[in-house]
Amino acid sequence: MAESTPKIQILKGAEPDLSAATYQIHDESHTIGNALRWMLMKNPKVEFCGYSVPHPSENHINMRIQMYDGLSSLTALIQALKDLDDLCVTIDEEYGKSLQNDQYERWDEKS
Repeated sequence: MAESTPKIQILKGAEPDLSAATYQIHDESHTIGNALRWMLMKNPKVEFCGYSVPHPSENHINMRIQMYDGLSSLTALIQALKDLDDLCVTIDEEYGKSLQNDQYERWDEKS
């Protein structure tokens, strides 16, 4: 069985306490990168957050996170991923309710 690459890796150069680190997130693109950066920057304990796609042919993003007061960037990343997931669930639920309850013009599909 072939070894699989972990979804998230901490790149070399991270602070020992992880107060500043760059994370490589595999099989992701700008779609999650920008949303995750936005969610991280909502956290007042995050000093800096940015991401890049190193090369279009590489299927990963690099996310740099720097924290105030020596706090863990890994903790902030995990919380931001959870918050982003919760937000997506809420949007999906509200969209479903809106489709069921609101008035929209509808077309019947014919075979």
